[in-house]
Amino acid sequence: MPELFDVHTPSDAWRKFMALFRSVPRAERVAVADALDRVLAAPLNAPHDLPGFPRSTVDGYAVAALDTYGASAGLPALLEVVGEVAMGEAASVRLDEAQCALVHTGGMIPADADAVVMVEHTQRVGGTEGKGGKQGKDGHEDEVSVSVVPLFSPFSIEIYRPVAVGQNVIQIGEDVRRGDLVLPAGHQIRPQDIGGLLALGIIEIDAAIAPRVGILSQGDEVVAPEETPGPGQVRDINSYTLAALTRRAGGVPVLYPIVPDRLEALEAAARQALDENDMLVISAGSSVSYRDMTAQVIQGLGEPGILVHGVSVKPGKPTILALCGDKPVCGLPGNPVSAMVIFDLFVAPAIRLLLGAQAAAKTQVPARLARNVASATGREDYVQVRLETREGEQWAVPVFGKSNLIYTLIRSDGVIRIPQDSNGVAQGSWVTVELH
Repeated sequence: MPELFDVHTPSDAWRKFMALFRSVPRAERVAVADALDRVLAAPLNAPHDLPGFPRSTVDGYAVAALDTYGASAGLPALLEVVGEVAMGEAASVRLDEAQCALVHTGGMIPADADAVVMVEHTQRVGGTEGKGGKQGKDGHEDEVSVSVVPLFSPFSIEIYRPVAVGQNVIQIGEDVRRGDLVLPAGHQIRPQDIGGLLALGIIEIDAAIAPRVGILSQGDEVVAPEETPGPGQVRDINSYTLAALTRRAGGVPVLYPIVPDRLEALEAAARQALDENDMLVISAGSSVSYRDMTAQVIQGLGEPGILVHGVSVKPGKPTILALCGDKPVCGLPGNPVSAMVIFDLFVAPAIRLLLGAQAAAKTQVPARLARNVASATGREDYVQVRLETREGEQWAVPVFGKSNLIYTLIRSDGVIRIPQDSNGVAQGSWVTVELH
């Protein structure tokens, strides 16, 4: 077959992939209470106003704000308290001029009130709350089995601070209006979203079905983690690292047995994995020594086939991006550091596309670079770093190591990107660390 290796910049590689990739996420109905981290397959609009009635934000007295204007400690406003609004009930109290009602945090505001005075800014000046009871002929209360209903006895209060219209009140629809977009399609459900949806009575949503991602590790030298490696052998690292990264990205990893370095074995395994999943990731076999075999296999999985073979990054140059039928196929370098860098660049975004999800927000922190880092123009370098605090400042300390050393990743907290038009970054420069 013809040589396919043709290096692209990361942005060009992704544009070439996106030009042909069309994803149609599948959806299922799920309970909102169980929807944490699920991705919305359709937008959600508010079925009604929230709140549906004016609510007090404090314990205090519902008033007409006009009745409090000019109030002060030296000249308080005097209002009569003519009723109390019970929690969970409609506000049936009617207010005339210079009257108010006792309300509680979250309670409904009477129709004649437009503000709430905090109880801390008032002083009771008279009246008691009495209780009703049935008396006998001798003037004493009879013992009866019926419940006694408390009656409200009006009293007066002094108000020492004026309030403005709407103060300490949540208005109808102030949180969200009927018909407003609550959450867009592609949004990943957070804990606060669950509360907000349930507050609107939305108890089920259409959520994207997580795509299945087949993961193939290749190499005669690779053995399962539970085996004791023989001379020249290593335990399988990439399958399980890539599976964990797949879960984090929102996919369902499907691991297959390690594939030996034989063309017919890789062809059969790749065909099976692609047929059984929504996406295929092949680890190893894309480096110089094996790239022709892996590229040949991927090219034979379906049209249009390989779109990119080679990306101008370090580590991770011998990367393959392909579309076989309507399914993405990625060939990753076998070295763990390279595989993780390329996964974050291309595989995780492809999984998000299969979910119909919005781009995932990266956790980034600024730091000063602890030493000079050289780079070659014409490629993007990704350098692993650990974070240290020195005299109150955050510093990024490069963790140098070959890309086949897994503990280069373990000893690091994140990665910095050196742009392709740069010769490096000087010690002390501010850099952006993308946390693992």
